[in-house]
Amino acid sequence: MSALDDKINQHFAGLVVRKDLVKTVKGNATVPSYVLEYLLGQYCATNDEATIQTGIETVKEILRKHYVHRNEAGLVRSTIKEKGRHKVIDRISVSLNDKDDVYEAEFANLGIKKVLINAGTVKAHQKLLVSSVWCIADLEYEYSEEKSGSPWVLASLKPIQISRFDLDGYLAARKQFSTDEWIDLLIQSLGFNPQMFGKRNKLLQLIRLIPFCERNYNLIELGPKGTGKSHVYSEFSPHGILISGGEVTVPKLFVHNGTGKLGLVGYWDVVAFDEFAGKQKRVDKALVDIMKNYMANKSFSRGVETLGAEASMVFVGNTDHTVPYMLKHSDLFDPLPEKFHDSAFLDRIHYYIPGWEVDVIRGEMYSDGYGFVVDYLGEILRTLRGDDFSDRYKKRFSLSNEISSRDRDGINKTFSGLMKIIFPNDDASDAEIEEVLRYAIEGRKRVKDQLLRMDHTYPEVRFAYQSSDGQEVLVHTLEEEEYPSQYHRQLAADISLQELPFDVMGVAPVAHAAPAMEMLASPMNAAAGSDLVLKEQHLVFHENQRGVSFDKLFGPYLATSKRIVVTDPYLRAFHQLRNLMELMETISKQKSPDDEVAVHVVTVEDEFNGDRQTESLQKIADACAEVGIQFTWVYDTTNTLHDRDISTDLGWKIVLSRGLDVFQRFELNDAFSFANRLQQHRPCKAFNVTYVHDIRQEHSIG
Repeated sequence: MSALDDKINQHFAGLVVRKDLVKTVKGNATVPSYVLEYLLGQYCATNDEATIQTGIETVKEILRKHYVHRNEAGLVRSTIKEKGRHKVIDRISVSLNDKDDVYEAEFANLGIKKVLINAGTVKAHQKLLVSSVWCIADLEYEYSEEKSGSPWVLASLKPIQISRFDLDGYLAARKQFSTDEWIDLLIQSLGFNPQMFGKRNKLLQLIRLIPFCERNYNLIELGPKGTGKSHVYSEFSPHGILISGGEVTVPKLFVHNGTGKLGLVGYWDVVAFDEFAGKQKRVDKALVDIMKNYMANKSFSRGVETLGAEASMVFVGNTDHTVPYMLKHSDLFDPLPEKFHDSAFLDRIHYYIPGWEVDVIRGEMYSDGYGFVVDYLGEILRTLRGDDFSDRYKKRFSLSNEISSRDRDGINKTFSGLMKIIFPNDDASDAEIEEVLRYAIEGRKRVKDQLLRMDHTYPEVRFAYQSSDGQEVLVHTLEEEEYPSQYHRQLAADISLQELPFDVMGVAPVAHAAPAMEMLASPMNAAAGSDLVLKEQHLVFHENQRGVSFDKLFGPYLATSKRIVVTDPYLRAFHQLRNLMELMETISKQKSPDDEVAVHVVTVEDEFNGDRQTESLQKIADACAEVGIQFTWVYDTTNTLHDRDISTDLGWKIVLSRGLDVFQRFELNDAFSFANRLQQHRPCKAFNVTYVHDIRQEHSIG
């Protein structure tokens, strides 16, 4: 186990489970993760390997004996008949038979209906009336000669969710973890390996949890297929329900005016709409109208009566086009059905998760470490719905006066939700509060910026905040940094491109607002000749930013150089040495075929795999010799090497905060991936580059 896993088991003994066990016990059972983890939490919530193995066998035996597979339903029904009584795990729903004045249960996998259930059980578990709930139930078989009678009798029923927990104990244990450790624990609780995600991607994953701890929170996530958008809403908690976007009606979602039966929003904490995108989908206009009212006012009408509810609404769907394509031709809400592509509806959205930043889930991204039993965490988050952390930033920061009350509401609810998830003890530092506030502002800004493109009657907004010392900070979305020419424009049908100013958003074109990629000189071939003027500058790149390449970052500054020194103590792992080889490719593009360039690398020998490192560096040297690059290297033995930079004989020094290791993980062996073939398609880590020129250093490096 890792040090973090040891710490998790020390402070949350009996409340955590090893996440790879879910796959071990699941087999072909189509049950949500929270059902399996409920069982694993009963028998495997420990770090003792012998107990875990015994517990796994126990859980497998329970599933074998009691979980109902649809194709084995007949066998299970026969077992109940022969034994007279048998325990089953199944999805159960209940309806009222008003003719006979009784409640009747239906077992989805078992395939039986009209099972009598007493009113007390229904009253205790009212969700059974509006949707299927996973339960452990004791069923009895008593044959009756009455034609209308049912032989099935429900002896007992228990929804699969924990019955009690200690919030104070949870808060006390949280104090034993640093912020980074706590975030990693939460990511492992979701089933993912935190080592495979950057800080920004981790926070985007946690934003998906806000609807579970924040009442009436409206969230949308649109992005490519396979990024796990709907997973958390179907697998994470028994308090959330995932429904297909095309399967919902006004009576099912809100209230049936004929029967008075309350809909999903009255019983679930989170109602998530899967496959919400699709321009050709037919949508009931009445549903859109009532959803607008509910998302804005937390209420809906039933005839002359107005009812309230606390369910959060989540909309997830797939995009068909790239981000720059959507920005050029429409907006980031482009995939939605026409009736939902409505500014009044979308203005109710509190946060837009940029799904295109989330990696497609791969096998190595799953965790084998310890995380909370998800049902336990789900109950904790549900309890925190009653708290309000939305004012926690106001002692240190204030929002711009230009931000409207609806925008403030979205920002405040996101801020409150993230604070509850990461800092439930309300002990965040000023820097941590500021980081959460920036994420909260960014998600609402993404919504509002698209509304400005769709409906020009919306006023322009300066999304900024001020610290207590009066310093103003503008907030930008990542796609605004990556694609400024497409982002800061209205559709061609509405305004001529010649009339479009640079400052569409009311943001002055100062260095802070200018995207880093815009400030880079275009790559050029020195052999072709050019009047390009290089300049000293400092560029900041954000996590998940794309469009970065060594050709753009370094190419112009290395052109015409004859001697280059690369200093980086971390050229050890395969991906780091591959980065070095790709830098050699950039240098080869800049040099004339009839010239030679000397490149000298200063690094540190890997104490565990030094032979492999030396072999790889020699392979690079051999390859470089074929294209006119004299590649040499040396291992620094002083144990004082910390600098990461590239220096040239023309006096340029490029200071690198992360060395050459600026790209996030990608599949190195996938020959059919653009991220593998072209650097500009890879998401970046957060890093910065400083270009400094010292004429005294020209021709001085060896």
